[in-house]
Amino acid sequence: MRINRRSLAVALAAALVVPATALAQGAWPSKPVRIVVPFAPGGTTDILARTIAPELSKAFGQSFVVENRGGAGGNIGAEVVAKSPNDGYTLLMGTVGTHGINKSLYSKLPYDPQKDFAPVTLVAGVPNVMVMSSKRAQELGVNSVADFIRVAKSQPGRLNMASSGNGTSIHLAGELFKSRTGIFMTHIPYRGSGPAMTDLLAGNMDVMFDNLPSAMPHIQAGNLKAFAVTSAVRSAALPDVPTVAEAGKLPGFEASSWFGLLAPAGTPPDIVSRVQQETAKALNTPAVKERLLAQGAIPSGNTPAEFAALIDAEIKKWGAVVKASGAKVD
Repeated sequence: MRINRRSLAVALAAALVVPATALAQGAWPSKPVRIVVPFAPGGTTDILARTIAPELSKAFGQSFVVENRGGAGGNIGAEVVAKSPNDGYTLLMGTVGTHGINKSLYSKLPYDPQKDFAPVTLVAGVPNVMVMSSKRAQELGVNSVADFIRVAKSQPGRLNMASSGNGTSIHLAGELFKSRTGIFMTHIPYRGSGPAMTDLLAGNMDVMFDNLPSAMPHIQAGNLKAFAVTSAVRSAALPDVPTVAEAGKLPGFEASSWFGLLAPAGTPPDIVSRVQQETAKALNTPAVKERLLAQGAIPSGNTPAEFAALIDAEIKKWGAVVKASGAKVD
């Protein structure tokens, strides 16, 4: 009889624990979720995160709060997320830099882009655009990619190139351009596209290969002159602007960017799946889709497996580019 009572007690305890666990899992999110942007405010990573956050807030009934943690080419913010609890309350808006380029560029990376994260979904693909302040372009007499190459070659090392940080696609697009054209420019890394753009507009920087969404408002306002996009084909958002391959007579030149949500490794698959599904729904709504396309971003919302495969392929691709460019950060 004593044994039967003990067995009954164990069975009752198990019956109580299982529903409680299921209830706890089903209650996610029961508090705000943060989306870490590993760059300063104002850049494309920040724009995309702030586009998606309110949509996820509405879908889940909890706040999705954007937190900017810039520095070290995105490594600081990425490391924060990699080392956060895998309970679904911390996400990263990762980029081609943090999860495609940096593994080859940095000799000591504080996280593993493949092992330390659970890919959620690709949010958008974005071409970069070669831009100069309209005032600076006029001062230098630069109206095209060919003009820029001519001026740069006549003044080796005098022109400077702004980027959102070492290892970002903005940086590597410029490095690829330098290596393909044989010109030399001084690279000036910032803590994000926003501060870099501020100096570019002020004329303190000469050129930038910025992500199209963050550059677009300044191009439309006439404050920036767009010379070329870095994608393989022209952007629908700037149909009259040629590709670098066309304008610079550099066949095969391509250096586009992408941005996607990731969670710490070990985050419950059901949470990852729910975030992916709601993000994909948001990206498919007419308002969000039209806004992103107008900025030059191409919305995605693919599956975690598809996003993981993209990351693996991009690490291999950019590893070859980094090696060819000779770029390296200690």
